[in-house]
Formats: sequence, C-alpha cells, structure tokens
Amino acid sequence: MKRKFVAAAGVAMVATLALAACSASPAAEPAEPGGPVTLSVSGWSIATTPEFQLLADGFEEKYPEVTVELKEYDPVNYNTLLTADLAAGSGPDIITQKEVKFVSTYQEGGQLLDVSDVKLPEGIGGTEAYDIDGASYAVPYRQDSWVVYYNKALFDEAGVEYPDGSWTWDDYADLESELSTALSAKPAFGGYQHSWQSTVQGFANAQTPKADILSGDFGHLEDYYNRVLGMQDDGGQVDFNTRNANQLTYQGEFGKQKAAMLPMGSWYVATLIAQQASGEADDFEWGVAPSPQYDKKTTGTDNVPVTFGDPTGLGINAAIGDDKEQAAKDFLAYAASEEAAQALAAIGITPALLNDDVVETYFSVDGSPTDELSKFAISTHKTLPENPTSSKTAAIQGILMDLHTAVMSESEPIESAIKTAEDRVKNEVGLD
Repeated sequence: MKRKFVAAAGVAMVATLALAACSASPAAEPAEPGGPVTLSVSGWSIATTPEFQLLADGFEEKYPEVTVELKEYDPVNYNTLLTADLAAGSGPDIITQKEVKFVSTYQEGGQLLDVSDVKLPEGIGGTEAYDIDGASYAVPYRQDSWVVYYNKALFDEAGVEYPDGSWTWDDYADLESELSTALSAKPAFGGYQHSWQSTVQGFANAQTPKADILSGDFGHLEDYYNRVLGMQDDGGQVDFNTRNANQLTYQGEFGKQKAAMLPMGSWYVATLIAQQASGEADDFEWGVAPSPQYDKKTTGTDNVPVTFGDPTGLGINAAIGDDKEQAAKDFLAYAASEEAAQALAAIGITPALLNDDVVETYFSVDGSPTDELSKFAISTHKTLPENPTSSKTAAIQGILMDLHTAVMSESEPIESAIKTAEDRVKNEVGLD
C-alpha cells in the first residue's frame, strides 16, 4: 500500500476564514513529465472516518503511478487550520469541502480551481452546492440527507405501529407523546432531538414554501420552534437545557434505547451498525423512515419527501502545479464515480450517486435494515441544502445559531428572537 498518512501540525491559528486576504499557495516544483505524482488530500478524524482511506486506496489501485497522502486536520478547527496552511503555502493539493457554507469563502479568496471540466456520472446529487457564477469549484462524493431512525423493539413494547412514511410534523409530535407515555416505566422518551440548530432550522428552511435564509426573513421558523417547545413541555423528549447540562449524545440516547425515535442524518446508519457490532450500542432491531413533512402534499411512498442535507465534496488547490492538475482532476472524477459510490455504500456511507445498484449495495451491509420503507427513506427524497452557497451563509448561520440557543433554552420568546436575528442580519451582514 503506497498511501502515506501525514498529520497537519504546527500551524498558527487564524482569527477568521477571510480567505480573500490570504495569498495563494506557491506552485509546487514540477516533476519530470510523465513521472510519478504524489497528491495530498485533506481530511479529519482519519482513523474513524474510513472514506478518506477508502478513496485513496481505490484511486491508487486505478492509477498506480499516483501516490495519495492524507493530511489530517482537527475536525473542530478544520477550516481555520486549513486556511492557515493555504496562506502559508503548505495547503493540500485536494481540499475536502467539509462544510458547504465555506465554499464561497475559499472561492472568493482564489483558493479553488475551476473544475467544471471534471466529468460526473448522470444522476449524482449535490453538484449545485459547488456552482458559483456558472462554474464548479468542487465535486460531491457523498450526500447525506436527514431521516428518522426508529427502534422497532420500543415500538413493539409500546404497542405502536411502525412508521409508514405518512407523517407530518404534527403527527410526529403526537406519536412522540404517545410513545413517551407508553414507555415511561422503562424509562424511555418517545424521541430524542439533538441540540444542533439543524434539528429545527434545517427542516424549517427546506420544507417551508419559499423559505430562504439569504432573504433575511425568518418568520417561517416560528411554527417549527413552537412545536418543538411543545414536545419538550409535554415530556415527549428531554429538554434542551438538560441535554446540554448532561452533555447527552444522540448516539448514546438512541443506541442505548433511551429514545424510540431520532431525527438525524443518513451518516448515522454506518455509525449505528458499527456501534451495535462492537457492543457500544444495544442490540435491537431498527429502521429508517422519511423525515416528517410540512404538510400531507409530500407524505407517503407515492410522493417524494422533502428533507435537507449538504454534500461533502472535493476541490483542488488553485495553486496546484501543472504536473499534478490532471491527476487531481482524475481523483475528483474517481471519487464521484459509480465505482467509488459502490465502495462507499459497502461501508455504510451515503454516496452522492444513489442509483438502484448502489442502494442495493448500501443495504447489503451486515446489520443494516432490510425493510422497504428504510430503502425508500434513504434512496427517495428531495434534499435541499442546509447551507446555500453564498459568502453570507456562514455569518447568517452564526446569527441563527444564537436564535436557536435563545429559543430552545427558553431565555427569549421565539417572536422576539426572530426579530433580533432579522435586525442583526440586516445590520451585521447586509443583504443585496
């Protein structure tokens, strides 16, 4: 195995991600024409995030003249550390786009190469997240979407029928309360909602007609927050303050059967399978259902449910040497290919390309659910971006995070928090 592993260390922290102020990395010294090529690829938590090694190995097998080195960054400070490396001229050749909200920042700073000429397979999802002014600056290789996980054993114990894909959010709230009452002696809650703003705002932004956080209008969040606060008050789920004070994790709450339902991204499929195999999670039968919907128009397996989720993609350092550019584009094309999608699906990762064959592979993983609704939930959905591609997205999401914390902690009423957020966006961010 040729692949090398390189840890990123000794870089200075930077205060912001203002890439426009950073100079481009100097071009690497060219290798001999036709000689071997070494590509560096950024990643995070490489020991527990197998996709990086998987893609590197698969590409090296296909292109034996290329060596792939994985350069690890701290996952919490990934963009900050990567920005520092790019400014210092030591950035990787291939830049993994961990968060879509920073793509525009990298592009505006001149750090990403135009990769519009990389050929992508038909039907791949998430490409629009990397399109800026008619050009593409990264390609997706995975596309997670939010669904609902449910514990079949707890549903059976409560005497409640399994999901059928017909839920609205009001239906979900009623069911959560019913399950909590039936499972109170266990004890287990009907559902667990993690503390992230995504768990409320992601659904509200994707499902509410004409909602757009870049408009600076956040009135559509009110109904979603009132519903969640009601579920907390009714005892359907652990409340936000208790969640944070006790540092609860969604893996622990669902995996240890403390909650019968869990709205979460499709990435959790692989995690839950692995944790059940290792004993970190309890051994119980589970399934996946489509996310509850805004109204009945998109419920049921005859319709396409609306949910949200951002892709994970790969871009190329704009300062890459001419001798490496084609190899880097070949890596991007491979990562987006059906061949790579099959490999990713085989370890429980949701690839950006989901055709029938890839879905079949995805659900052939030992420990995965096999029911038809689970297959439908993973393979059929309209997935809208959590983070629209804009240089203003990161700042707006920061303000909306403050709204989320204020409302969920019940330190500020939702109407007041919305007004505060709208005023802040107008004054601090400005909108065209």
